[in-house]
Amino acid sequence: MKITFMGAGSTVFVRNIIGDCMLTDCLKNSEFALYDIDETRLNESRLIVDAMNAYLGNPASITTYLGVENRKKALKGASFVINAIQVGGYEPCTVTDFEIPKKYGLRQTIGDTLGIGGIMRALRTIPVVEDFCRDMREVCPDAMFLNYVNPMAMITGYIQRYSFADTVGLCHSVQTCAESILKGVGMEEYAESRKELIAGINHQAWLIKIEDSQGKDLYPEIRKRVRRRLAEDKAFDDQVRNIYIERFGYYCTESSEHNAEYNPYFIKSKYPELIERHHIPLDEYPRRCVNQIKSWKEEFEQLKVSGIKEFKRSKEYASRIMEAVITNTPYKIGGNVLNTNHLISNFPEEACVEVPCLVDGVGIHPTAVGTLPTACAALNMTNINCQLMTIEAARSHKKNDVYLAAMLDPHTSAELDIDTIVKMCDELIEAHGSYLPEFI
Repeated sequence: MKITFMGAGSTVFVRNIIGDCMLTDCLKNSEFALYDIDETRLNESRLIVDAMNAYLGNPASITTYLGVENRKKALKGASFVINAIQVGGYEPCTVTDFEIPKKYGLRQTIGDTLGIGGIMRALRTIPVVEDFCRDMREVCPDAMFLNYVNPMAMITGYIQRYSFADTVGLCHSVQTCAESILKGVGMEEYAESRKELIAGINHQAWLIKIEDSQGKDLYPEIRKRVRRRLAEDKAFDDQVRNIYIERFGYYCTESSEHNAEYNPYFIKSKYPELIERHHIPLDEYPRRCVNQIKSWKEEFEQLKVSGIKEFKRSKEYASRIMEAVITNTPYKIGGNVLNTNHLISNFPEEACVEVPCLVDGVGIHPTAVGTLPTACAALNMTNINCQLMTIEAARSHKKNDVYLAAMLDPHTSAELDIDTIVKMCDELIEAHGSYLPEFI
């Protein structure tokens, strides 16, 4: 069996996913095809994967494919394709996504999921992923496409609607959501035996139900402890998600630094005191990129000296999905899929939603969740509107659709007037140059 990893220069990520596969009996003898356009990063990943393989007794076959000219070879005959690319990298594209909006007074924290940063990232990534899917239809039409690339709802939603149907979007925030809030309020004793229901959209899916092993609702006690902590602990740095509990009634999957920019409430130029009060880390993603690049260089040099030490299976879904498909052993995930037949009844069908899915030998089976609480669904819809308009801009290649996507973004529209949004978008399109398709 062949498992192809697109964007294998994402070395830490490829180490986790392929390491998981090598620790899975039905996957460990696979061919792992590593593809990237950066030779240095590809070689680093090959070295790490080879070392893991050697540590386990060399059960797998490792191959590498460099550059667009070898992309079809990397994909040919694959049973599963994992996507972890970052088009344009930290430099120049991430820097551009942050610095140009900053000139217009628009500040961001992460910029990879929504907001003007998420819009631009989607517009430069979708054409590349569409090329992948075109090649897959030719050389591995029966493969399953596992997308890990942000902005998750925009890219996965586009692929599922226009490019490659057998696709699921994956994010590790679902696995850690309930445990995070239980630890945050000192209720760790329920972490292992809890029962939960999570549904919504990627990075803003709601922990709708959380119960103990006997079916007792844990939310009343959680809400009481959250109110107390927000009132008493001024150093508390997960405030945004806990304010969601206080005001909207429910906790959500992704971190407070992410969610601070998915709404108009926290990053406001007229209320700069909110940044310090709620511990909002502006420019967090560029700072994180710099630190990750530095720490990876240090870690890589150490790995070359000390080699691979014992590793264990991570919480990522990819290997467990492949295992479930191959062995026909059912496994539950939180997956990003189209809202076909109104899995979430108060969202449009073309939205990309994050809902519980059963995986077995036939594939991915999404679960119908029903109606989300009105306020939670309404906040999600402000994000979905921007996501759908960005997908339309990626399809139409019209500048006006890019403007509309930015105008529909809740944070951007709360800070900037229409003329300024248009001017900022034009400058971003020009700055990204060949990383974007041509817009008319």
